Amino acid sequence: MGKPITGDDPKTLVSTEWLAAHLDDPDLRILDASYYLPEMGRDAKAEYDAAHIPGARFFDIDDIADARSDLPHMAAPPEKFMSRMRSLGVGDGHQIVVYDAVGLFSAARAWWNFRLMGKTDVAVLDGGLPKWQAEGRPIEDMAPIIRDRHFTAQRQAHLVKDVTQVAAASKLGDWQIVDARSEGRFRGTEPEVREGLRSGRIPNSLGVHYASLLNEDGTLKDGDALRAAFEAGGVDIEKRTITTCGSGVTAAILMLGLARLGNGDVALYDGSWSEWGQFDQLKVETG
Repeated sequence: MGKPITGDDPKTLVSTEWLAAHLDDPDLRILDASYYLPEMGRDAKAEYDAAHIPGARFFDIDDIADARSDLPHMAAPPEKFMSRMRSLGVGDGHQIVVYDAVGLFSAARAWWNFRLMGKTDVAVLDGGLPKWQAEGRPIEDMAPIIRDRHFTAQRQAHLVKDVTQVAAASKLGDWQIVDARSEGRFRGTEPEVREGLRSGRIPNSLGVHYASLLNEDGTLKDGDALRAAFEAGGVDIEKRTITTCGSGVTAAILMLGLARLGNGDVALYDGSWSEWGQFDQLKVETG
């Protein structure tokens, strides 16, 4: 366990005030990583084109992914990630800030993607675009001028888990598994958002709905309030942890929260329920 982090931290979370103060830094790169589930009825790229934080580039979660997998937006292989970042003008030596247009929903997924590729100078914008706009800060609709920048990726295998590793953890209990989905989906009383998936949860997993980590304005809770949100779900914040959700997006919010509390021994189950929920040979708990 490391020390809990509060306030602005360029490796986890920064405030709108911090970003406003650094907006003109030459080595700052801002990414809009907005992503919506189909039922949200929103177009992330169209919204980005219409209004974004000055200089922001669009990080497409569905495109910067492993096209060889049938599962949604699985982490891209390093060579594809490097290629996409070069085309966005994001590279070595940059401080990266990622935001989304919900507040804190998909930005943490992009943050995890960078960490998986060995980049740690990456922070999520606390409260995202809604907080930025509510404070009357500048937005633009112009495409940024992009200059190619070399990007070195070194995949950090310890930050991701596959279905075999999660099944072993579920059986052995040597990792705690924490699920970010809503209580109804976790208990199996609500249908899954993706067709053809069983309802329920990974056996021996704990449920902490990602929304319970957030304040009303979409910012991440801090200190004791953040710790209490995890402890309400039975989570030991000092134990090594695998986070999971529907498709690996909101699981990254749990990882970000645990990182702020000082737990760096956290991996994300990339396939999440999109994978576990489709295979009958994998056991499911309900209730």
